[in-house]
Amino acid sequence: MEDLQDCNSKSLVAVPGSLVLHLFRQFGQQDNSWHKYTLAYFLLVRNEYFSREPRKHSTVSGQHVDCCDSSKLDLASKALPLKEQNAVVKTQSGGDSSSNGSNDGFLPGLHDDMAQDCLAWTSRSDYPSLSCLNKKFNMLINGGYLYKLRRKYGIVEHWVYLACSLMPWEAFDPSRNRWMRLPRMPCDDCFSCADKESLAVGTQLLVFGREYTGLAIWMYNLLTRHWSRCTPMNLPRCLFASGSSGEIAIVAGGCDSTGQVLISAELYNSEAGHWETLPDMNLPRRLSSGFFMDGMFYVIGGVSSERNSLTCGEEYNLQTRTWRRIPDMYPGGTSASQSPPLIAVVNNQLYAADQSTNVVKKYDKENNIWNIVKPLPVRADSSNGWGLAFRACGDRLLVIGGHRVPRGEVILLHSWCPEGGNGGADWEVLSMKERAGVFVYNCAIMGC
Repeated sequence: MEDLQDCNSKSLVAVPGSLVLHLFRQFGQQDNSWHKYTLAYFLLVRNEYFSREPRKHSTVSGQHVDCCDSSKLDLASKALPLKEQNAVVKTQSGGDSSSNGSNDGFLPGLHDDMAQDCLAWTSRSDYPSLSCLNKKFNMLINGGYLYKLRRKYGIVEHWVYLACSLMPWEAFDPSRNRWMRLPRMPCDDCFSCADKESLAVGTQLLVFGREYTGLAIWMYNLLTRHWSRCTPMNLPRCLFASGSSGEIAIVAGGCDSTGQVLISAELYNSEAGHWETLPDMNLPRRLSSGFFMDGMFYVIGGVSSERNSLTCGEEYNLQTRTWRRIPDMYPGGTSASQSPPLIAVVNNQLYAADQSTNVVKKYDKENNIWNIVKPLPVRADSSNGWGLAFRACGDRLLVIGGHRVPRGEVILLHSWCPEGGNGGADWEVLSMKERAGVFVYNCAIMGC
């Protein structure tokens, strides 16, 4: 099911065959079992859960499993116990835990817990439509339980959230090549016109900026599909480094409302809506970039309080709550006129788009050096890296930038997969957005 899952996720091993086998076994014990099995099966097929030909992608203990071979599926289900796969779900009023399930459930003839498992595998592009079916579906979708199931099963869809010079916030689904406009943000004119920063964490899109009354954060909630004010940081800031991993995000450095360069850092928990102050970094810095890699949070580049370019990086260990300085992690540093480092992490490998040489570089962790990988599909030096987005989207790198064509100005989304030894492969154009301008203001990738 390429639309939904991260195919490289180890947590998905043998789950498709095991889920279907479990459905068949469950329904085989009841009347009208074939009808119920077929209903669930069609729901998965509708979302391309199965390929058009027998697959041998799932592995159990190193062995390939043919999803059409029931004997091998039986081994797969034993290798991954269903008690570990299935969430503990309280049966709702629509389902009968002792018999066949009533017709007022999510899917007629299916128990609610089984129906919820099936719905978790559907594309989240369908969730807004499903929430309009009835009150029961609306409560399920907006309550966020399906996203918890998706996390449990390792189901990930990466969407691109983009704001450009002539385009308000929109979401792009790469698997369906579909653009969706977000509701208008109910902020004041100052926030609309001021510089902003963005960050996706959990099922939330955070946009940081300045209102008439001071620094503020607006949050788009994927569950409710509405904007609201987010809990402010303990020390509001701008021009900071940031990165997210699952339901948490970390911001570090930046400037406060008076322009003072900060040394502090904070952790945001999207489920609790709470900011926690972390230990200070070793150096104050602004215009730096942050990212998670190998379970650690890193900050590289930026400018010090004395306006000096910083070439060192810092690593934060979430377990020991300590910072470690890494000399020369970002040689060349960042000048005051340049954008923060354009960096992205794919499969725990760090890449950077060099603003001056227009190439993609890969970081060698062991030797603390950068190696050139391939040219960028667009020029980054013409505007010192501003107006260009360089992001990780699943197992691919995205470069998003503006182009002028005979029909006007467009935004192009370029994609390239750095794994598999295909360094010579060309950049693929995922989509072209017309009437969006040529300057990318903000970009965030949400995977859930």
